[in-house]
Amino acid sequence: MTEPADVVRMTTGGDQIAAAFAARSGRAALMPYLMGGFPSLDASAAIGEAYADAGADLVELGVPFSDPLADGPVIHAAGTQALAAGATLRGVLGVAGRVAERLPVVLMCYVNPILARGLERFADELVAAGVSGLIVPDLSHEESDPIRAACDEAGLALVPLIAPTTPADRMAAIVSRARGFVYTVTVTGTTGERAAVDGSLAAVLEHAKAHSPVPVAVGFGISTPDHAAAAADAGAEGVIVGSRLVRAAGEAAADGGGRAGIASAVGEIVTALADALHR
Repeated sequence: MTEPADVVRMTTGGDQIAAAFAARSGRAALMPYLMGGFPSLDASAAIGEAYADAGADLVELGVPFSDPLADGPVIHAAGTQALAAGATLRGVLGVAGRVAERLPVVLMCYVNPILARGLERFADELVAAGVSGLIVPDLSHEESDPIRAACDEAGLALVPLIAPTTPADRMAAIVSRARGFVYTVTVTGTTGERAAVDGSLAAVLEHAKAHSPVPVAVGFGISTPDHAAAAADAGAEGVIVGSRLVRAAGEAAADGGGRAGIASAVGEIVTALADALHR
């Protein structure tokens, strides 16, 4: 039985993320991070659009929060500035809608704003804004079922995090239920620029990939083209870069570069990262 011509088939967020990873032609997907509302809502949207122009495959979009336990000093400061300037979840979802016209958007949000909004309402609002996936850095595996169920119902991919310190049996349990991709934290601690990629990353990735039904990406501490290439060589199927780009946006804003200058500054870095992953 055929469907009426006016029935539109909608893809889920997981489908959109999977398509972005599948299109990478044998290289690791590049997922730059931006803080919603930093340096302003309009500028953060311009940053996301610059990421698309420069060769990114997906975008991680942060929701500013007053107590960001996983964020290092650069991203923490950006979130604080965004909140002081009046950034709200509604405003950040407006940024998401603009960026999602170009690339799949994965929202990074702490658990308290989600619970305050209500799980179903929150998931529905993300989908309405065009968001494909959700990362909740302070959500434990044991407490993830209700949020995962709400995301599944809405067609939103809940992305779990693992770390080098995650025990093998726990890692297998976490990644086996992953949606979209697995976010592998490369270091112990908060986000931030590091001198090198941890030498144990390859072993962590190998174990995660053995149990994961979705691609495995790495983040935290990836800040240079060489870091990105090293992570890909270690087996990462995706590379997430945050603090370096947020720092560049802040420096460009401080120099008075304006919307275009900020977008140009971050775009140059993303181009170099994308070129490194194409090598």
